[in-house]
Amino acid sequence: MKINGPVDALAFFIATGFGSGLMPFGPGTFGSLVGLLISYGLIAWLKTDVIVLQNALIIASVITAAAGIWSGTRAEKIFDQKDSGQIVIDEVCGQIISFVFIAPFISHTGENWRWWMIAGFLLFRLFDIFKPYPIKGLQELTGGLGVMMDDIIAGIYAATILSLLIWIRM
Repeated sequence: MKINGPVDALAFFIATGFGSGLMPFGPGTFGSLVGLLISYGLIAWLKTDVIVLQNALIIASVITAAAGIWSGTRAEKIFDQKDSGQIVIDEVCGQIISFVFIAPFISHTGENWRWWMIAGFLLFRLFDIFKPYPIKGLQELTGGLGVMMDDIIAGIYAATILSLLIWIRM
């Protein structure tokens, strides 16, 4: 590992999900927990205004994706490895994405929204681990784009299934 200056240090901090990727076991799960906490905070804070909440989750997803592409590219050089297991900003981003569609259902689910967040966490982890088509192939993209795209699609899959489950339950 070679961190050369403050820009690399910032990229390292972002790419490792604020340090969560440095856990000795399950770094992807810990990165997903960071995304879950960010989403939980936004939902708890903004749940009374569905439009603001959904926009906040989308903005958080876009910012995290852009930061992940940038930091992921630099972190691959820092770790001297393609998509190192310690790079978990992709899990942070994908986990946030998994809750983007949940916003319209928050007012209908009452206090059960916390259980739906657990379901979203589990769905995202399943898609991230098993990588159904075309997720696995996206890892072949180069640099930060290759780091991020598989988890972005896993987040979209999780968001879609979670929304369908909530809709069926209602």
